[in-house]
Amino acid sequence: MIAIIDYRAGNLKSVKKAFDFLGVDSKVVASPDELIDVDKLVLPGVGAFGAALEKLHQLNFFQFVQQWIQQDKPFLGICLGMQLLMEGSAESPGAHGLGFIQGKCLRFDRGKVPQIGWNQIIIKGKSNLLHGIEDRTYFYFLHSYFVQPDDESCISATAEYGVNYPAILKQGNVYAVQFHPEKSSDAGLKLLKNWIEKC
Repeated sequence: MIAIIDYRAGNLKSVKKAFDFLGVDSKVVASPDELIDVDKLVLPGVGAFGAALEKLHQLNFFQFVQQWIQQDKPFLGICLGMQLLMEGSAESPGAHGLGFIQGKCLRFDRGKVPQIGWNQIIIKGKSNLLHGIEDRTYFYFLHSYFVQPDDESCISATAEYGVNYPAILKQGNVYAVQFHPEKSSDAGLKLLKNWIEKC
């Protein structure tokens, strides 16, 4: 069973619809009490870094998610869900992220912000998440900030938007994507299927 965390900052319907299309059991959860018998965890997200963290704390998800990823259980962060894995963000100075990956989030300082639309990913190394997905495949992005990990070995793919930035991270069983696979047509569905079956 896949759980999609509802902390009032995610594109939940589209994510759930994508899993339904793939024929996978998933559920949207609004409380840690609903996470019994869950095998995989998805943290989606649209919105501001600090506000999202505040909601995670209010709904008692922060510590649960932190423990889940520290235990190296299957996890997928989407968009803001990827940024929340970092220690902090320039968007919300003083707000402390999940801290699983050392580093921070920075704001684009070139071009139109936010970046909205299709962009190519540049694959940096072999990853089960990218099985059958070619280099320079297009995915749908919508964000104003990007992650900057201290250790670049966790970067599986990058994208370019005035600067070369991480598009996919992997550390153990924790995966994260800056784009929205649930809005990325066949390529996005393929990536989600890979996460379910191969990661």
